[in-house]
Amino acid sequence: MLKNTKISVLNSTIAICTLVFQLLMACNSLYAQDLLKERIRKISGKKTSVYIENGIFHNGGVKSEGTIKGLRQSYNPKQGFERIVIDLAQTEIPKVYGNINSLDQKVYIDFFDTNLDKELKTISATKFVEKVNFYPIEKNHVSVELKLKSKASADIFFLSNPGRLVIDLKN
Repeated sequence: MLKNTKISVLNSTIAICTLVFQLLMACNSLYAQDLLKERIRKISGKKTSVYIENGIFHNGGVKSEGTIKGLRQSYNPKQGFERIVIDLAQTEIPKVYGNINSLDQKVYIDFFDTNLDKELKTISATKFVEKVNFYPIEKNHVSVELKLKSKASADIFFLSNPGRLVIDLKN
């Protein structure tokens, strides 16, 4: 009888652990990025005036090293957009992968083979940007997060000589 009770307790424990595991997996999938539903765009070397609210962007996997020198911003009230420019020390931008998420009110940008300049110049709160965070992930990998003040759409492109990633934001 004691043996049957131990087996019953063991079976109940396994069932509870299985249920907890399934609940954890279900919760994780709620917050995971579904790449199949995301639109993936290759950014170009000129302004397109195509503003996106959500989606993934990249520059095509250009392999070059980079150093982020700083950020600057300007606001054009006539056209209603704010320009955020990420300046690089090189003539071209390195490999870039990013995501704009209007629900989270954030723009995430990963720079591969890139470091931060020791005298990095950044921006404080602006018309659309609440905060800028830099995350050196690995030796040559920097992630930049723009926390937006409200829902916004972005036109993202790059320029050369010197290398710059340009993000135009508007409501």
